[in-house]
Amino acid sequence: MVTGWIRGLLGPGGMRGADVSGIRPEAPFVAVGDIHGRLDLLQALLPKLDEGLPWVFVGDYIDRGDYSAQVLRQLKHLSLTSNGRVTCLLGNHEEMLLRFLEDPFGIGPLWMNNGGVQTLASFGIQNVDADRGDLAERLRIAMGEGLVDWLTERPLMWTSGNVSVVHAALDPRTSAEKQDRKTCLWGHPKFRQQPRRDGQWVVHGHTIVDHVQVRDGVISIDTGAFATNCLTAAELFPGGVTFTATA
Repeated sequence: MVTGWIRGLLGPGGMRGADVSGIRPEAPFVAVGDIHGRLDLLQALLPKLDEGLPWVFVGDYIDRGDYSAQVLRQLKHLSLTSNGRVTCLLGNHEEMLLRFLEDPFGIGPLWMNNGGVQTLASFGIQNVDADRGDLAERLRIAMGEGLVDWLTERPLMWTSGNVSVVHAALDPRTSAEKQDRKTCLWGHPKFRQQPRRDGQWVVHGHTIVDHVQVRDGVISIDTGAFATNCLTAAELFPGGVTFTATA
């Protein structure tokens, strides 16, 4: 997996200050960045990944891209047929969708302005100016209770050894086991400014970076796939990390 283009993916300073020898998962695994409805990129990336390793998807499978419904269904299938090898975490965009189903008038404007319109369209719902309560009911029917339940059950974090994978962030002042839900999904102001002191590494998406960043125990892998055509995966193993991307 180590190839010449990795230096370009990391970009200038991408490894500055990072001693990856301290990475110690219990076993190698792969983390995949934010997909945002780009089914084409997901299908292009998966064949490049090691199928013998656990795969952890960091959330934000929906919104902005045109194929959110199809991405969700493929990931659900992967996770349910993998005997536990594939884990799909919850992202803040999935959180907005679930809240829309329960409170369409409260969360509706925020979700619609952040890609919800595209997600509704991917489920065959075009008239987004209709009554929000009606839209939520139509979306629930289009998704089916099986998909809604699967999405509701997504975990916030996955940990192996001294590496935690989360959608947005961990509070660097708090142990991984005691993180706030809002922090995991939406971020924390000190996350990338204050290094952790417990030796725990964090792999995350949510915050778009021009190039993969490995710095101060934080590995940032959201390379803005919906806009850049670059969906990125990180393979972590004891003592190191390598990257694979679609562009």
